[in-house]
Amino acid sequence: MLYTIKSGEMTAKISSAGAELHSLIYNGTEYIWQAGKAWNRQAPLLFPFICSPNGKKYKAGGKEYAMKANHGFARDMEFTLCDSGREYCEFVLCENEETLAQYPYPFRLTVRYFFENGRLVTKCTVKNTGKENMYFYLGGHPAFNCPLEDGLKFDDYYVEYEQNEIIEQTVGDSMRTIICGENKLPLTRELFDHDVIMKNMPMSESISLKSDKGERSVTLYYPDADCIAVWSVTGDNDAAFVCLEPWTSVPVYCDDAFENIEEKPHAVMLESGMVFEYRYDIEVK
Repeated sequence: MLYTIKSGEMTAKISSAGAELHSLIYNGTEYIWQAGKAWNRQAPLLFPFICSPNGKKYKAGGKEYAMKANHGFARDMEFTLCDSGREYCEFVLCENEETLAQYPYPFRLTVRYFFENGRLVTKCTVKNTGKENMYFYLGGHPAFNCPLEDGLKFDDYYVEYEQNEIIEQTVGDSMRTIICGENKLPLTRELFDHDVIMKNMPMSESISLKSDKGERSVTLYYPDADCIAVWSVTGDNDAAFVCLEPWTSVPVYCDDAFENIEEKPHAVMLESGMVFEYRYDIEVK
């Protein structure tokens, strides 16, 4: 079911399926990709994994588990609406028979959408409701329309990091330099030939989608993320979107050298009864 929240000229729609943002309209302009054949999602929540371990398999407590899908299970599950008002809504997901078959930890995942200082905030709260430590990865995957204005093309846009960055990408046995001491990443279809462009431990605290030929832009703020990723579908002109993805860390596959989730160095460890909070803010112009 879709729920609508509003503040001034900004309207957001969120689905209880995956607690996923489906629309963000400001002054009549839709900023969220409306799904399609190129990619049939919009802004999925990634939990308890970002991407997948090798073969989607891992061990926890010495027992082998397998995730059914990429990016964990939260994006494909029905959340329960637990609170709502004109300017906010909140959803919750707890462990169940299906999650426990893939992931052995009891949890309470709350996702709250609200407006603050002219931005749409997505706030996730993970509570360990079990008796043992739990381990997870968490991230956002919002897809923004690109182009944002009529008459512009995908490659009229660029991604702008708040600070100059050095970004490299592993391609086979070699490294590909994406940007070196710069803050602008021009968009082309070929840019994503080798999948996602990610920056671990960025200097930047925000990232923007802009065009010098247009007036509309998106800025994503990620105070709780240690990795920021940029992705679109390579070679498909129908993929009129760019994902700006704030992640708690690099993906789980970067930890494939460690089969046990307890040993994966980038997994968040949460003690029994404790709470982990994570948010990202979207500002549109």
